[in-house]
Amino acid sequence: MRNADCYSICIRLARIPAFNVPAIHSSPPTPIEPGREARSIEVRAPARLHLGFLDPGATLGRRFGSLGVVIDGPQTVVRLSWVDAAEDEVVATCLGATHELDRARAHLQRLRERLPLLRGRGAAAVPGGAHSALRLELAEALPAHAGLGSGTQLGLAIGRAYAELGGTGTSTADLARLLGRGSRSGVGIAGFDHGGLLLDGGPGPDGRPAPLISRIALPPFWRVLLVMDERIQGLSGPAEQQAIAALPPFPAAKAAEVCHEVLMRVLPGAADADFRAFANGITHVQQLLGGHFAAAQGGTAYTSPAVGRLLGWIENEAPALIDLPAAVGQSSWGPTGFAFVPNSGAADALLNAAREAGVLDPALRVSVVRTRSQGALVGLPNPAPRALHTA
Repeated sequence: MRNADCYSICIRLARIPAFNVPAIHSSPPTPIEPGREARSIEVRAPARLHLGFLDPGATLGRRFGSLGVVIDGPQTVVRLSWVDAAEDEVVATCLGATHELDRARAHLQRLRERLPLLRGRGAAAVPGGAHSALRLELAEALPAHAGLGSGTQLGLAIGRAYAELGGTGTSTADLARLLGRGSRSGVGIAGFDHGGLLLDGGPGPDGRPAPLISRIALPPFWRVLLVMDERIQGLSGPAEQQAIAALPPFPAAKAAEVCHEVLMRVLPGAADADFRAFANGITHVQQLLGGHFAAAQGGTAYTSPAVGRLLGWIENEAPALIDLPAAVGQSSWGPTGFAFVPNSGAADALLNAAREAGVLDPALRVSVVRTRSQGALVGLPNPAPRALHTA
Protein backbone atom coordinates (compact mmCIF):
# COMPACT_ATOMS: atom_id res chain seq x y z
CA MET A 1 0.00 0.00 0.00
CA ARG A 2 1.28 3.49 -0.80
CA ASN A 3 0.74 7.06 -2.04
CA ALA A 4 -2.73 8.63 -2.42
CA ASP A 5 -4.69 5.48 -1.63
CA CYS A 6 -2.76 4.94 1.59
CA TYR A 7 -3.64 8.52 2.48
CA SER A 8 -7.29 7.85 1.63
CA ILE A 9 -7.47 4.72 3.77
CA CYS A 10 -5.75 6.46 6.68
CA ILE A 11 -8.27 9.30 6.51
CA ARG A 12 -11.16 6.82 6.58
CA LEU A 13 -9.71 4.97 9.55
CA ALA A 14 -9.13 8.19 11.46
CA ARG A 15 -12.66 9.41 10.58
CA ILE A 16 -11.44 13.00 10.13
CA PRO A 17 -11.92 15.34 7.19
CA ALA A 18 -8.89 16.02 5.02
CA PHE A 19 -8.42 19.79 4.99
CA ASN A 20 -6.05 21.23 2.40
CA VAL A 21 -3.82 18.15 2.33
CA PRO A 22 -1.91 17.78 -0.95
CA ALA A 23 -2.09 14.52 -2.85
CA ILE A 24 0.85 12.21 -2.14
CA HIS A 25 2.20 10.60 -5.28
CA SER A 26 5.50 9.04 -6.32
CA SER A 27 7.60 10.63 -9.07
CA PRO A 28 5.75 10.97 -12.40
CA PRO A 29 6.58 8.61 -15.26
CA THR A 30 9.56 9.45 -17.46
CA PRO A 31 8.66 10.62 -20.98
CA ILE A 32 9.36 8.06 -23.69
CA GLU A 33 12.12 8.95 -26.12
CA PRO A 34 10.99 9.05 -29.78
CA GLY A 35 11.56 5.74 -31.54
CA ARG A 36 12.22 3.83 -28.31
CA GLU A 37 10.27 0.63 -27.67
CA ALA A 38 9.38 0.34 -24.02
CA ARG A 39 9.10 -2.84 -21.99
CA SER A 40 6.76 -1.17 -19.52
CA ILE A 41 4.37 1.82 -19.62
CA GLU A 42 2.82 3.82 -16.77
CA VAL A 43 -0.30 5.96 -17.17
CA ARG A 44 -1.68 8.37 -14.57
CA ALA A 45 -5.23 9.50 -15.29
CA PRO A 46 -6.72 12.34 -13.21
CA ALA A 47 -10.28 12.59 -11.86
CA ARG A 48 -12.92 14.79 -13.43
CA LEU A 49 -16.01 16.54 -12.14
CA HIS A 50 -19.11 16.39 -14.33
CA LEU A 51 -20.79 19.78 -13.88
CA GLY A 52 -23.92 19.18 -15.92
CA PHE A 53 -25.63 18.32 -19.20
CA LEU A 54 -26.66 20.97 -21.71
CA ASP A 55 -29.73 19.18 -23.06
CA PRO A 56 -30.47 15.72 -21.61
CA GLY A 57 -33.81 15.70 -23.44
CA ALA A 58 -32.39 16.18 -26.98
CA THR A 59 -34.84 19.00 -27.72
CA LEU A 60 -32.90 19.85 -30.91
CA GLY A 61 -32.13 16.24 -31.82
CA ARG A 62 -28.66 15.96 -30.25
CA ARG A 63 -28.68 14.63 -26.70
CA PHE A 64 -26.66 15.49 -23.61
CA GLY A 65 -23.66 17.78 -24.22
CA SER A 66 -21.52 17.97 -21.07
CA LEU A 67 -19.64 20.53 -19.01
CA GLY A 68 -16.85 19.25 -16.79
CA VAL A 69 -13.46 19.98 -15.30
CA VAL A 70 -10.34 17.94 -14.57
CA ILE A 71 -8.94 18.15 -11.03
CA ASP A 72 -5.67 17.37 -9.32
CA GLY A 73 -5.41 14.90 -6.45
CA PRO A 74 -7.39 11.68 -6.94
CA GLN A 75 -6.15 9.62 -9.86
CA THR A 76 -5.94 6.18 -11.43
CA VAL A 77 -2.45 4.80 -12.03
CA VAL A 78 -1.74 1.68 -14.11
CA ARG A 79 1.44 -0.01 -15.29
CA LEU A 80 1.52 -2.46 -18.18
CA SER A 81 4.60 -4.60 -18.85
CA TRP A 82 5.79 -7.48 -20.99
CA VAL A 83 6.61 -10.57 -18.92
CA ASP A 84 7.78 -14.08 -19.71
CA ALA A 85 4.71 -16.05 -18.69
CA ALA A 86 2.06 -18.31 -20.15
CA GLU A 87 -0.84 -15.89 -19.65
CA ASP A 88 -1.66 -12.32 -18.80
CA GLU A 89 -1.87 -11.24 -15.16
CA VAL A 90 -3.74 -8.41 -13.45
CA VAL A 91 -2.62 -7.35 -9.97
CA ALA A 92 -3.27 -4.56 -7.48
CA THR A 93 -0.28 -3.05 -5.71
CA CYS A 94 -2.46 -1.08 -3.28
CA LEU A 95 -5.53 -2.12 -1.29
CA GLY A 96 -7.34 0.96 -2.58
CA ALA A 97 -7.24 -0.45 -6.13
CA THR A 98 -8.54 -3.99 -5.54
CA HIS A 99 -12.15 -3.04 -6.32
CA GLU A 100 -11.18 -2.48 -9.98
CA LEU A 101 -9.45 -5.83 -10.62
CA ASP A 102 -12.37 -7.48 -12.42
CA ARG A 103 -13.09 -4.49 -14.62
CA ALA A 104 -9.39 -4.08 -15.44
CA ARG A 105 -9.10 -7.71 -16.48
CA ALA A 106 -12.13 -7.35 -18.75
CA HIS A 107 -10.61 -4.26 -20.41
CA LEU A 108 -7.31 -6.01 -21.04
CA GLN A 109 -9.03 -9.06 -22.50
CA ARG A 110 -11.10 -6.91 -24.84
CA LEU A 111 -8.02 -5.04 -26.02
CA ARG A 112 -6.25 -8.34 -26.68
CA GLU A 113 -9.21 -9.53 -28.76
CA ARG A 114 -9.94 -6.35 -30.70
CA LEU A 115 -6.66 -4.44 -31.06
CA PRO A 116 -3.73 -6.37 -32.58
CA LEU A 117 -0.29 -5.36 -31.35
CA LEU A 118 2.07 -3.98 -33.99
CA ARG A 119 5.35 -4.12 -32.13
CA GLY A 120 7.02 -5.36 -28.99
CA ARG A 121 7.33 -8.81 -27.57
CA GLY A 122 3.64 -9.55 -28.07
CA ALA A 123 4.06 -9.53 -31.83
CA ALA A 124 6.03 -12.77 -31.83
CA ALA A 125 6.84 -15.74 -29.64
CA VAL A 126 9.42 -15.30 -26.93
CA PRO A 127 12.63 -17.30 -27.45
CA GLY A 128 12.35 -20.48 -25.44
CA GLY A 129 8.78 -21.24 -26.39
CA ALA A 130 6.85 -19.27 -23.73
CA HIS A 131 4.14 -16.84 -24.73
CA SER A 132 4.80 -13.13 -24.32
CA ALA A 133 2.28 -12.17 -21.69
CA LEU A 134 1.24 -8.84 -20.21
CA ARG A 135 1.25 -7.91 -16.55
CA LEU A 136 -1.18 -5.14 -15.63
CA GLU A 137 -0.63 -3.44 -12.26
CA LEU A 138 -3.23 -1.19 -10.64
CA ALA A 139 -1.22 1.14 -8.42
CA GLU A 140 -4.03 3.59 -7.64
CA ALA A 141 -7.71 3.72 -8.52
CA LEU A 142 -10.39 6.36 -8.26
CA PRO A 143 -13.32 5.35 -6.04
CA ALA A 144 -16.00 3.62 -8.10
CA HIS A 145 -19.43 5.22 -8.66
CA ALA A 146 -18.49 8.37 -6.76
CA GLY A 147 -18.89 10.92 -9.57
CA LEU A 148 -15.18 11.20 -10.40
CA GLY A 149 -15.17 9.33 -13.73
CA SER A 150 -13.50 6.18 -12.43
CA GLY A 151 -14.76 3.85 -15.16
CA THR A 152 -13.66 5.96 -18.10
CA GLN A 153 -10.29 6.84 -16.59
CA LEU A 154 -9.53 3.19 -15.79
CA GLY A 155 -10.46 2.05 -19.29
CA LEU A 156 -8.53 4.83 -21.02
CA ALA A 157 -5.47 4.40 -18.80
CA ILE A 158 -5.30 0.68 -19.62
CA GLY A 159 -6.07 1.33 -23.29
CA ARG A 160 -3.41 4.03 -23.62
CA ALA A 161 -0.78 1.84 -21.92
CA TYR A 162 -1.68 -1.02 -24.25
CA ALA A 163 -1.57 1.17 -27.37
CA GLU A 164 1.79 2.70 -26.39
CA LEU A 165 3.33 -0.66 -25.55
CA GLY A 166 2.10 -2.26 -28.76
CA GLY A 167 2.56 0.69 -31.11
CA THR A 168 -1.03 0.69 -32.37
CA GLY A 169 -1.34 4.48 -32.62
CA THR A 170 -4.98 4.27 -31.49
CA SER A 171 -6.62 7.58 -30.56
CA THR A 172 -8.21 8.11 -27.16
CA ALA A 173 -11.65 8.46 -28.75
CA ASP A 174 -11.24 5.11 -30.53
CA LEU A 175 -10.02 3.45 -27.33
CA ALA A 176 -13.08 4.79 -25.54
CA ARG A 177 -15.42 3.44 -28.19
CA LEU A 178 -13.70 0.05 -28.21
CA LEU A 179 -14.01 -0.21 -24.41
CA GLY A 180 -17.59 1.05 -24.26
CA ARG A 181 -16.89 4.42 -22.63
CA GLY A 182 -18.29 7.87 -23.43
CA SER A 183 -21.79 6.84 -24.45
CA ARG A 184 -23.24 10.01 -22.85
CA SER A 185 -20.43 12.36 -21.82
CA GLY A 186 -17.20 13.15 -23.62
CA VAL A 187 -15.71 15.09 -20.70
CA GLY A 188 -13.75 12.13 -19.35
CA ILE A 189 -12.30 11.37 -22.80
CA ALA A 190 -11.31 14.98 -23.50
CA GLY A 191 -10.04 15.37 -19.94
CA PHE A 192 -7.80 12.34 -20.35
CA ASP A 193 -6.13 14.04 -23.32
CA HIS A 194 -6.17 17.70 -22.34
CA GLY A 195 -7.33 18.66 -18.83
CA GLY A 196 -9.02 21.99 -18.15
CA LEU A 197 -12.64 23.16 -18.15
CA LEU A 198 -14.29 21.23 -20.97
CA LEU A 199 -17.51 21.48 -22.96
CA ASP A 200 -18.59 18.78 -25.41
CA GLY A 201 -21.41 18.63 -27.95
CA GLY A 202 -22.94 15.29 -27.00
CA PRO A 203 -22.28 11.91 -28.62
CA GLY A 204 -22.81 11.53 -32.35
CA PRO A 205 -25.82 9.69 -33.80
CA ASP A 206 -23.57 6.80 -34.83
CA GLY A 207 -22.25 6.33 -31.31
CA ARG A 208 -19.03 8.24 -31.74
CA PRO A 209 -17.76 10.01 -28.58
CA ALA A 210 -18.86 13.61 -28.14
CA PRO A 211 -16.73 16.24 -29.92
CA LEU A 212 -14.87 18.77 -27.78
CA ILE A 213 -16.28 22.27 -28.31
CA SER A 214 -14.40 24.35 -25.75
CA ARG A 215 -11.40 23.98 -23.45
CA ILE A 216 -10.29 26.65 -20.97
CA ALA A 217 -7.51 26.48 -18.39
CA LEU A 218 -9.00 27.85 -15.17
CA PRO A 219 -7.01 30.41 -13.12
CA PRO A 220 -4.36 28.59 -11.07
CA PHE A 221 -5.38 30.23 -7.79
CA TRP A 222 -8.99 28.99 -7.90
CA ARG A 223 -9.66 26.01 -5.67
CA VAL A 224 -12.28 23.27 -5.37
CA LEU A 225 -13.65 21.90 -2.12
CA LEU A 226 -14.10 18.23 -2.93
CA VAL A 227 -16.71 16.65 -0.64
CA MET A 228 -16.94 12.86 -0.65
CA ASP A 229 -19.26 10.52 1.24
CA GLU A 230 -17.72 7.04 1.11
CA ARG A 231 -20.84 5.48 2.70
CA ILE A 232 -22.85 5.94 -0.51
CA GLN A 233 -22.42 5.15 -4.21
CA GLY A 234 -24.03 6.92 -7.13
CA LEU A 235 -26.04 5.24 -9.86
CA SER A 236 -24.22 3.35 -12.60
CA GLY A 237 -24.73 0.69 -15.26
CA PRO A 238 -28.29 -0.64 -15.79
CA ALA A 239 -29.60 1.26 -12.75
CA GLU A 240 -28.38 4.53 -14.25
CA GLN A 241 -29.93 3.72 -17.62
CA GLN A 242 -33.27 2.87 -16.01
CA ALA A 243 -33.22 6.05 -13.95
CA ILE A 244 -32.58 8.23 -17.00
CA ALA A 245 -35.29 6.45 -18.98
CA ALA A 246 -37.83 6.97 -16.17
CA LEU A 247 -37.29 10.73 -15.90
CA PRO A 248 -39.74 13.10 -17.57
CA PRO A 249 -38.50 15.02 -20.62
CA PHE A 250 -36.20 17.94 -19.83
CA PRO A 251 -38.10 21.01 -21.06
CA ALA A 252 -36.68 22.89 -24.03
CA ALA A 253 -36.92 26.17 -22.12
CA LYS A 254 -34.71 24.82 -19.33
CA ALA A 255 -32.21 23.39 -21.83
CA ALA A 256 -32.02 26.84 -23.41
CA GLU A 257 -31.49 28.38 -19.98
CA VAL A 258 -28.66 25.95 -19.19
CA CYS A 259 -26.99 26.71 -22.52
CA HIS A 260 -27.41 30.45 -21.94
CA GLU A 261 -25.74 30.20 -18.53
CA VAL A 262 -22.86 28.13 -19.88
CA LEU A 263 -22.23 30.24 -22.96
CA MET A 264 -22.67 33.69 -21.43
CA ARG A 265 -21.57 33.26 -17.80
CA VAL A 266 -19.59 30.08 -17.13
CA LEU A 267 -17.24 30.09 -20.12
CA PRO A 268 -16.62 33.85 -20.26
CA GLY A 269 -16.16 33.90 -16.49
CA ALA A 270 -13.56 31.17 -16.75
CA ALA A 271 -11.77 32.85 -19.67
CA ASP A 272 -11.69 36.28 -17.97
CA ALA A 273 -10.98 34.96 -14.43
CA ASP A 274 -14.31 36.51 -13.39
CA PHE A 275 -15.05 34.23 -10.48
CA ARG A 276 -18.40 35.77 -9.59
CA ALA A 277 -19.83 35.17 -13.08
CA PHE A 278 -18.41 31.66 -13.20
CA ALA A 279 -19.75 30.74 -9.76
CA ASN A 280 -23.22 32.13 -10.33
CA GLY A 281 -23.44 30.32 -13.66
CA ILE A 282 -22.32 26.94 -12.32
CA THR A 283 -24.67 27.10 -9.33
CA HIS A 284 -27.67 28.03 -11.49
CA VAL A 285 -26.91 25.21 -13.96
CA GLN A 286 -26.72 22.80 -11.03
CA GLN A 287 -30.04 24.04 -9.67
CA LEU A 288 -31.78 23.54 -13.00
CA LEU A 289 -30.38 20.05 -13.51
CA GLY A 290 -30.58 19.03 -9.86
CA GLY A 291 -34.29 19.70 -9.88
CA HIS A 292 -34.70 17.49 -12.95
CA PHE A 293 -32.64 14.55 -11.67
CA ALA A 294 -33.96 14.76 -8.10
CA ALA A 295 -36.67 12.20 -8.87
CA ALA A 296 -33.95 9.56 -9.28
CA GLN A 297 -32.11 10.67 -6.14
CA GLY A 298 -34.71 10.43 -3.42
CA GLY A 299 -36.31 13.76 -4.27
CA THR A 300 -33.22 15.94 -3.72
CA ALA A 301 -30.42 17.39 -5.83
CA TYR A 302 -27.82 15.48 -3.78
CA THR A 303 -27.41 11.73 -3.43
CA SER A 304 -25.82 12.22 0.00
CA PRO A 305 -27.84 14.24 2.53
CA ALA A 306 -24.64 15.07 4.42
CA VAL A 307 -22.99 16.45 1.27
CA GLY A 308 -26.12 18.42 0.41
CA ARG A 309 -26.35 19.89 3.90
CA LEU A 310 -22.74 21.12 3.84
CA LEU A 311 -22.90 22.54 0.31
CA GLY A 312 -26.25 24.21 0.95
CA TRP A 313 -24.71 25.93 3.95
CA ILE A 314 -21.67 27.01 1.91
CA GLU A 315 -23.91 28.40 -0.83
CA ASN A 316 -25.84 30.49 1.71
CA GLU A 317 -22.89 31.66 3.82
CA ALA A 318 -20.13 32.20 1.24
CA PRO A 319 -21.12 35.77 0.24
CA ALA A 320 -20.84 36.95 3.84
CA LEU A 321 -17.72 34.94 4.71
CA ILE A 322 -15.58 35.41 1.57
CA ASP A 323 -17.34 38.33 -0.20
CA LEU A 324 -18.04 36.15 -3.23
CA PRO A 325 -20.44 33.34 -4.08
CA ALA A 326 -19.23 29.75 -4.19
CA ALA A 327 -20.06 27.52 -7.17
CA VAL A 328 -21.71 24.48 -5.61
CA GLY A 329 -23.22 21.27 -6.88
CA GLN A 330 -22.91 17.52 -7.34
CA SER A 331 -20.70 15.74 -9.84
CA SER A 332 -22.71 13.37 -12.03
CA TRP A 333 -24.83 11.02 -9.85
CA GLY A 334 -22.67 11.78 -6.84
CA PRO A 335 -22.31 11.32 -4.04
CA THR A 336 -19.29 13.60 -4.52
CA GLY A 337 -20.11 17.28 -4.29
CA PHE A 338 -18.02 20.35 -4.97
CA ALA A 339 -17.65 24.02 -4.16
CA PHE A 340 -15.45 26.21 -6.33
CA VAL A 341 -13.89 29.06 -4.36
CA PRO A 342 -11.62 31.94 -5.49
CA ASN A 343 -8.50 30.90 -3.54
CA SER A 344 -7.15 28.64 -0.80
CA GLY A 345 -7.79 31.24 1.91
CA ALA A 346 -11.49 31.22 1.06
CA ALA A 347 -11.49 27.43 1.21
CA ASP A 348 -9.97 27.44 4.69
CA ALA A 349 -12.37 30.12 5.92
CA LEU A 350 -15.45 28.23 4.72
CA LEU A 351 -14.31 24.88 6.10
CA ASN A 352 -13.42 26.30 9.51
CA ALA A 353 -16.74 28.14 9.72
CA ALA A 354 -18.66 25.05 8.63
CA ARG A 355 -16.97 23.01 11.32
CA GLU A 356 -17.82 25.60 13.96
CA ALA A 357 -21.43 25.72 12.73
CA GLY A 358 -21.77 21.95 13.10
CA VAL A 359 -22.74 21.31 9.47
CA LEU A 360 -19.66 19.24 8.61
CA ASP A 361 -20.47 15.56 9.09
CA PRO A 362 -17.31 13.88 10.49
CA ALA A 363 -17.87 10.92 8.14
CA LEU A 364 -17.34 13.12 5.09
CA ARG A 365 -13.96 13.31 3.41
CA VAL A 366 -13.29 16.91 2.43
CA SER A 367 -10.19 18.07 0.58
CA VAL A 368 -9.06 21.22 -1.18
CA VAL A 369 -7.76 20.58 -4.70
CA ARG A 370 -6.65 22.53 -7.74
CA THR A 371 -8.14 22.27 -11.18
CA ARG A 372 -5.79 20.71 -13.70
CA SER A 373 -4.97 21.96 -17.20
CA GLN A 374 -3.04 18.82 -18.15
CA GLY A 375 -4.38 15.42 -19.11
CA ALA A 376 -3.04 11.98 -18.27
CA LEU A 377 0.70 11.41 -17.86
CA VAL A 378 2.17 8.60 -19.96
CA GLY A 379 5.73 7.32 -19.79
CA LEU A 380 8.23 4.87 -18.34
CA PRO A 381 7.36 3.84 -14.77
CA ASN A 382 9.38 4.14 -11.60
CA PRO A 383 10.07 0.92 -9.65
CA ALA A 384 6.75 -0.54 -8.43
CA PRO A 385 5.98 -2.25 -5.09
CA ARG A 386 5.06 -5.90 -4.81
CA ALA A 387 1.50 -6.99 -5.56
CA LEU A 388 -1.04 -7.29 -2.78
CA HIS A 389 -3.86 -8.98 -4.69
CA THR A 390 -4.21 -10.69 -8.05
CA ALA A 391 -7.02 -11.65 -10.37
